[in-house]
Amino acid sequence: MTDISEACRAVLDQPDPIAKVKAARKAARDWRMGRLEQRFTVAMPDRPARTDRPPLLPPSRMPKRGRAGSERARIAMLHALAHIEYVAIDLAFDLVGRFGAMFPPRFIDDWMKVGAEEAMHFALLERRLNAYGARYGDLPAHDGLWEAAEETAGDPMARLAVVPMVLEARGLDVTPSLISRFEAARDMRSGGIMRRIAEDEIGHVAAGVAWFRFLCDRERIDCVQNWQSQVRRHFRGAIKPPFNDSSRDKAGLTKEMMAGVAAPCDLSHTGRVADGGAIPDSG
Repeated sequence: MTDISEACRAVLDQPDPIAKVKAARKAARDWRMGRLEQRFTVAMPDRPARTDRPPLLPPSRMPKRGRAGSERARIAMLHALAHIEYVAIDLAFDLVGRFGAMFPPRFIDDWMKVGAEEAMHFALLERRLNAYGARYGDLPAHDGLWEAAEETAGDPMARLAVVPMVLEARGLDVTPSLISRFEAARDMRSGGIMRRIAEDEIGHVAAGVAWFRFLCDRERIDCVQNWQSQVRRHFRGAIKPPFNDSSRDKAGLTKEMMAGVAAPCDLSHTGRVADGGAIPDSG
């Protein structure tokens, strides 16, 4: 029987985006159906496999998306969002394959489900790009999200603190404005996709918070202070308001936690990881 680490590695080793989506769904389904053995015999790669599309550029070299509300800007925004969801597939399966042996089985339940949902989000966005006559890989992207994974590859507490609790949580803040922009341009289909993603992402952030608290409780350390410490150590950049307090509260990210790390004002981008985690603005 295939073990869980082999299934996760198969997702990470698949360079083709559509094939990666299929591998992610298969791994999650096989785990849910009891077809994967809970063993970890295979190491995760330092980086997931990638094709040469999209070209990856430094954040400072990313092209502008054009006039807000234009079709070109909407395509660029959908492409940037698709890239975030594509990398999020690998982040979920890397989390399971790299750290799953340190946790009870329900950790694997949660993050295999997250990985399958990220694959579904990517597929929805890719299909929407296709409706505009575009596809994922047509535009450049950058690698900030995976840089966060590299920064936290040796520590599950740091990974949970930064990836779901900072980078994915940022999506909770900016998605309402993205929905408004799509709907203002009468692109109700894209707005609907974003509403679906926003609802699922609350659960993804909540899983990060819950398992971070699990580790803190196991080590008998203060969750709030430890999260703030992990963020300061591993996240290069400012966590910038405004925040979507309602969605953050649903996910378990309290105002008390945010008070210790939030920037006092809207600062310019200050780090590659910070830039990589931000969902794009209007151009």
